[in-house]
Amino acid sequence: MNISEEESEGFHDTTVALWNIILSTFYILIFVIAVPGNALALWAFFHQKSTSPSKVFLRNLALADIFYVLILPMRIVYHLSDSHWPFGHILCKLSGFLFYLNMYCSLYLMSFISLDRFLAVVVPIRSQSIRKPVYANVAVGILWVTVIISMIPTLFSKQDSTNFSGTCAKLYLETTSPTALVSTIVAFAIPLTTIVVSYILILLKLRTVKQQEQRPVKDKAVKMIILIVMNFLLAFVPYHVCRIIYIKSHNADHITAASLESLGRANQITSALTCVSGVLDPVMYFFLNRAYKDTFLKLFCRNRERDQ
Repeated sequence: MNISEEESEGFHDTTVALWNIILSTFYILIFVIAVPGNALALWAFFHQKSTSPSKVFLRNLALADIFYVLILPMRIVYHLSDSHWPFGHILCKLSGFLFYLNMYCSLYLMSFISLDRFLAVVVPIRSQSIRKPVYANVAVGILWVTVIISMIPTLFSKQDSTNFSGTCAKLYLETTSPTALVSTIVAFAIPLTTIVVSYILILLKLRTVKQQEQRPVKDKAVKMIILIVMNFLLAFVPYHVCRIIYIKSHNADHITAASLESLGRANQITSALTCVSGVLDPVMYFFLNRAYKDTFLKLFCRNRERDQ
């Protein structure tokens, strides 16, 4: 049975509308969960009296996450408006810039936390002169400046951020270039290698730990490995694998319209999945930071007592 052109367009419009509802609902859920969790983390971290390199990294990770999810309302409005961008060219570019800036800062801060834990577990004595808050703050400052400089081209690219249909190409970095492939691979390979190597060496070291007094150190390290690896696999690996395929396909000579549409959907799905990090990070804070855990339990128990 032949389907008329009007019926085909109507089916496509319905599919697009459903797709936008799904994405906007997902972003709303992430926003509702991630904002309170990371706001509580920031409050707890900035009220800690003592400090350490790990606390510096966790504080900046919570800061990056809160900025990360605060940009989501613009994505929510975009999808609720059937992929129409109502905020203009400047905010289109700025929203894409800020989203990916904070995403990569989060990614690299996780690798800093992993490297710090490697030094604390594998070479605790020799690393004492390195594992100082002042060095951690310098490293974090360099990281923010480096990522900002790396992402600035997205703000000043000559390609239009919005087209005649009102879609925002910068929101999901839909326009690509051959150099984007190299930068994406390098940007992801560095933290991936750092995390994998750090955890392999930590696990090898933990196999030799038998003393009972070192058991808490071992338990904390194992929890951190599980939480960060889970975060990495769910939030960042799918996006970067898909992103590499997306860029390579767009630079290919022959590609069908159906393939382009499927790749665009996959690019949006995996970009949305990176936001899961904003939900998983507060879970990591709960198990790795005493101040956050105590603040969370006090708040939860207080609210529970009021309800009774």
